[in-house]
Amino acid sequence: MKAPTQSLPDLRDIRTELVRPGESKLSGLALWRLGSIGLSVALVTANLIGLVTVLVLAIFVVPVPAVADEAHVRLVNAAVAVGYFIFAVPLGVWIGTKALFGLRRWLTEERPATPKEKRLVLHAPLRLFFVQAGMWLIAAALFGVLNLSYSAELALRVVIIVVVTGLVTASCAYLLAERIARPAAARALADGLPKRLAVPGVVTRAVLAWALGTGLPVLGLMAVGLLVLGGDEVSRQELGIAMVVLSGIGIVVGLLAVILAARATADPIRSVRKGLAQVERGEFDVQIPVYDGSQVGRLQIGFNTTVAGLAERERIRETFGAYVDPEVAAHVLEEGSSLKGEEVEVTIMFVDIRGFTAFAEDNDAPDVVAAVNRLFERIVPIVHEHGGRVDKFIGDGLMAVFGAPRRQDDHADRALAAALEITDDLDSEGVDELPVGIGLNSGKVVAGNVGGAGRLEFSVIGDPVNVASRVEAATRETGDTILVAERTTELLRSPGCELVEREGVTLKGRTDSVRLYAPGEG
Repeated sequence: MKAPTQSLPDLRDIRTELVRPGESKLSGLALWRLGSIGLSVALVTANLIGLVTVLVLAIFVVPVPAVADEAHVRLVNAAVAVGYFIFAVPLGVWIGTKALFGLRRWLTEERPATPKEKRLVLHAPLRLFFVQAGMWLIAAALFGVLNLSYSAELALRVVIIVVVTGLVTASCAYLLAERIARPAAARALADGLPKRLAVPGVVTRAVLAWALGTGLPVLGLMAVGLLVLGGDEVSRQELGIAMVVLSGIGIVVGLLAVILAARATADPIRSVRKGLAQVERGEFDVQIPVYDGSQVGRLQIGFNTTVAGLAERERIRETFGAYVDPEVAAHVLEEGSSLKGEEVEVTIMFVDIRGFTAFAEDNDAPDVVAAVNRLFERIVPIVHEHGGRVDKFIGDGLMAVFGAPRRQDDHADRALAAALEITDDLDSEGVDELPVGIGLNSGKVVAGNVGGAGRLEFSVIGDPVNVASRVEAATRETGDTILVAERTTELLRSPGCELVEREGVTLKGRTDSVRLYAPGEG
C-alpha cells in the first residue's frame, strides 16, 4: 500500500505565512519545511554576499603590502576562500539549524509550545548569529595563519577584513532569520510571552542597523586612512576606488539592514494599528499575531489583552442590556449609585393582560411564557420609541415611566401616543389571544435607586404610581383598552384624539375621586 502523500502548500499561503504571520493556513509540518528552507536560503545568500565582499575588499580596497608574488598570493587566498565557503557554509547551516530540529515535533503535533520550545524559537535567530560569527572568526584565524607565511602585515589586514565582513554577514543573517521565523514564533507565542525579554530589543536592533549601515563602512574608511598615514604608497585612483567601494557597500548593506530592522518594528505596530481600526468599527473579536519577543511583542500582547477585555465588557453590556435599561445604566454611570432620590413629575403607564389567569390555566407553562414574550416584544419597542422606559415587568404586566431618568416636558403626550400605538399595533396584527388594558397617570414621584445589601434598582415611588395601577384595573369595569387619569389630561399639549370622560368609576382602594377619560372617536 502506498503511503499517503501530502500536497505542497500553495505559494500564496507560503508568502502570507513568511511575511504576515497570522492565523496559519498551513500545517505544522509544512510550516517547518518552509522555515527550514527559508533559513537555509537566507544563510547561504548572506554568506555568499559576505564572500564576494571579502574578495572585493581584498582586491580593490585594502592594498596588499609588498610580497614576492602578489598575483600568487591573491590567487591562493581566493581559492582558499571559495573552498572554505563550499565547506563551511553547509556546515554552518547544519550546526545553526540542528538545535531547531526539536521544533519539528512540536509543529507537527499541532499543540501549544512548552517554555523550552518558546525559548528555542525566540533564540533561533540569535543562535544563528553566533554560529555564523563563529564560522567567520575561524575563517579569520585560518587566513591569518595562511598569510602569515607571506607577511605579518598582510595577515593582520586579511584578518581585519574577514572579521569585519563576518560581523556584517552574521548580523544580516540574524535580521533575515528573525523575519523568516515569524510564523513559528507566532504559534509559539499564541498563549503569551516569556516573563523576561528573550531577544534583543528595539534599541539593539536600531544599533545593529546603524553598525551595519554606518559604523562598519566608516571603520573601513578609517582603516584605509590609517594605512595611508602609516606610510602605504596609495595613488589617488586607488584611494578613490577604496572610498567608492566602501561607500557602495555601506549603502547597499546599510539599506538592507535598515529595512529589515525597521520592518521588524514597523510590521507589529502596523498590525496593532489595523487591529485598532477594526476595534473602532466595533469589531471586538480581533486578535493580532504575536511573533516578537521584544518590547514590541509586549505591545502586541497588550493589544490582544485589552481587546479581549473590551470584548468581555461588550458581551456583559449586551447581556445585561436586556435586563438593565440603557438610560438607567447611563444615569447610574453619571450619577453613581447613591440612594438619594429626586422628586420629578412623570407619567406612569401600566399594561396588564386581561383574563391571564384563565389563559394560564388552559395552556402549558412554556406556551404561556412564549405568548407573553411575544406580546411584550411588540409593546416594549413602542414604549422605547416614544421615549419611555420599562421600569419593571410585573408577572403578566409591565410598568413604564415617561420623564425619568431623562427629563421630558411632554411626557404625558409621549405616554398617550405610546398607548394609542400599542392598541393600534395589536389590533392591526390581530393579536386578540391576549387582550390588554392600559392605564395612564401623571404626578410627582421620587426617582432614584431603591434597594439595599448590594442589590439596587432604579425606580419611581409615590402615590401617582399606585393611582396608575388602579386606573389600569378600572379598564375591566369600563371595557376600555385605555384609561387616562385627570392629571395626565391636564398635562397634555396635543392629545391627538378626543378624550371622553367615564363617569361613575371609583378606583379601588382610593378615598378621593379620580376622574377618568378614554380615547373616543374624533
